[in-house]
Amino acid sequence: MSEETPGFEEKPEVPADAAPDDAAEPKAAASSTEEAAAPAGDSAAAPDVALLAQLDQARTALGERTADLQRLQAEYQNYRRRVERDRIAVKEIAVASLLTELLPTLDDIGRAREHGELVGGFKSVAESLETAAAKMGLQQFGKEGEPFDPTIHEALMHSYAPDVTEDTCVAILQPGYRIGERTIRPARVAVAEPQPGTAPKSEAAEAEAPSDKDADAPDEG
Repeated sequence: MSEETPGFEEKPEVPADAAPDDAAEPKAAASSTEEAAAPAGDSAAAPDVALLAQLDQARTALGERTADLQRLQAEYQNYRRRVERDRIAVKEIAVASLLTELLPTLDDIGRAREHGELVGGFKSVAESLETAAAKMGLQQFGKEGEPFDPTIHEALMHSYAPDVTEDTCVAILQPGYRIGERTIRPARVAVAEPQPGTAPKSEAAEAEAPSDKDADAPDEG
């Protein structure tokens, strides 16, 4: 029989290649953890990219709709201005047409006033008609002595006068009428021109006035 030493137990023999296997286990576990974490990060980033793409699309669509709305609003404003302008033009044409038909009557009233025949009830009616025409925008023009303007005057008579320096309306044969800036009938006038060979007053004044050199020249002798 063999003698056993009390208090000591025999340790089992550990193979030489056991230690590397045990050390590799934590490394394998760590790598498996990293591999498991990597797909989780990629899956979290993918929704962010998709969300940004959707946000860009929404912003683009919003910009397009805003531009369309602004364009429609501008077109509507232009349409309203065009309709208002056409409405005013149609109104002016209608008023001008009506007042043009009344011009012969207004001419008769003017002649009756010049001859002192505008009296009694006829005077009241005539003045009421003239007041109504004025309220509708009718304005009479044409006065003796004003310069002749071919855009608003129609010359029916022509003569020469020594006392005028430019073409001048010396007689109003028939007054003109306008509505605002629109002339519906020119004033029919008699025109006088300066006498041939007569210098305008401005030129005559310059010719008569002594020059500065003559005024400053010393007297001879």
